[in-house]
Formats: sequence, structure tokens, C-alpha cells
Amino acid sequence: MEQIFPTYYPRFRCIAGACRHSCCIGWEIDVDSDALAAYQKVEGAFGDRLRASISMEDTPHFRLDAHERCPFLNGEGLCDLILTLGEDRLCHICAEHPRFYNVFADREEVGLGLCCEAAGRLILGEKEPVCLIRQDGGAVSASQDPWVSLRDEVIALLQDRSIDLEERIACVKQGLGDSGAFPSLAPWCRRLLSLERLEDAWTKLLVRLDATIDTLDVQVFLRYMGARMTEYEQFLVYFVYRHAANAENLSAFCAWIRFAELGYRLLVALGAMLYAKTGDFTLDDQVELARLFSAEIEYSEENTEAILTLLESEE
Repeated sequence: MEQIFPTYYPRFRCIAGACRHSCCIGWEIDVDSDALAAYQKVEGAFGDRLRASISMEDTPHFRLDAHERCPFLNGEGLCDLILTLGEDRLCHICAEHPRFYNVFADREEVGLGLCCEAAGRLILGEKEPVCLIRQDGGAVSASQDPWVSLRDEVIALLQDRSIDLEERIACVKQGLGDSGAFPSLAPWCRRLLSLERLEDAWTKLLVRLDATIDTLDVQVFLRYMGARMTEYEQFLVYFVYRHAANAENLSAFCAWIRFAELGYRLLVALGAMLYAKTGDFTLDDQVELARLFSAEIEYSEENTEAILTLLESEE
């Protein structure tokens, strides 16, 4: 089975202590059975510390401290487990994050999640249309999976830079039999506020947007973005690449396309809101908005399911 990934994937490197939003804070970190067995054999004081840091309740996991930090995240933002035992001794989830894998009959697809700021900078900062490449460097063959093939057609349309991004989105939806314009974003602010939220920053952004969305001049902001509209193209392509081919039917496939469009329109509105306040909007700002959307919505099964249900009901 060939392994396939986007062109930016091999360039990913964890930025460790330089990360402003460490994945070692605020996330429950499960310990897989192989890692658990290995940790039971570690000797000395570090072995004692390691075993004392693992809760065996429900799924084995590291006990977070009072500030929801992994017990091995030190004051410099580095991992004591890596420093002591080596990177190859990490549990599965720590070794793989923020990578994701989608397995189909004829291929395994790999990518990076936008909840990681280093991955977000790679994905959104890419200027050229993203291509899929094989691990061995060979050409990617056409997939026999109908949803992968349809997904690839959608990505090709989203990357057609001979027309503007709004036209591309309209072409995608029209090809799928969805010719309706996306409904007002205003109700979505309140819907998102009704969902589970992790970070105060996300809540504050949604509250501000809910209060100002009717007065935002989005067109002024989009003109300001100019050549940086590629950031939104890359967001849409990332979302479609990661999720759409997992659909079981056309209705579910269309719901994922609407989900990607919702994310795009939300990021544009939030960007316009920040630009209206400061007169500036950087790539760092964009990466942070995408990170929040990914961590709060995309990485929550409950929130994702709630939104997909709403989108399918509005078709």
C-alpha cells in the first residue's frame, strides 16, 4: 500500500520550547499498551517518577498537574521523558501528534493537523498549490475509491487560480448539486458559543464577533488580503483532504464541504474583525485563528458531530 502526503509534510518539525500553545498542556495524554509495558521496565528514580505519573483509571494516561500540564513538560517547555529516555520512547500519541492517517483500500494518506501552530504555519504559509506525493517519490496513481476521486476533483477546483476563491467554492458546490449560497454567519456565532469550549480566547473571539458581525466590512478586508488569499485556499484544501473522503455517502460528503466553507467564512469574519480594530492582520494571526478553530471544533468529536448534523439538515 502506497503512503501519500502533501508536499509540505516532510518539512514539519516540532518547535518544542518555542511553541506558544504546547500540545503538552490542556490535553489528556493516553499511554498505549506498548509504551506502558516499556515504562514499567524503566529503572531508577526516573522510572519511579514515570510510573507515579500514570493514572490507570479507565484508559491509562499521564496525570496532568494543577495547571493541566503534562508531568514531564519542564520549565523550558521541553519534555523530560525525551531528554532522559530519548524520542523513540514516547507513547504513540506523543510521537505521532499532530499527524493524522486515513487508510483506504489502495493507499494510506498522511497529513498534519491545524491544531499545531508549527503545522499551521507550514500549511497556511504555502504559496503554491499543494500536491500529493508518494513516500518513495513516485507519481501518485489515481485512486479506485470513488470518494477519494471525488475529493481530488474538489481539490483541483479549489486550486484553480484562474478564478477567485468565491467562484471556486461556488463551482464545487454546483458540481455537487448544492447551488445555494451559504446562509448568514450570524446564527453560527451563537451556535458555536453553545458548544463545548476549551480556551477563553476562543470564547472571547466568538462573543466579539457576535456583537460586531453585522457591521464588518468583509470586502475591505479581502482586498487587503490580496495575494494572501492563498491562506484561505490552503485552509479549504487541508480540510477537504483530511475529511471529505471519509464520507459514506454523497450527503455526508457535501456536509464536509459545507463544514470547510463554514470554517473559511468564520476565519474571514474573524480576520476582518481583527483588521478593523488594528489595521493589521499577519500570518501569525491567521495561524492562531486556524489553530483555535481546529482545536475547538475539528478536534472535538462532539462539536464536529453537532455541526455536521446541522449542516446536513440545512441542505
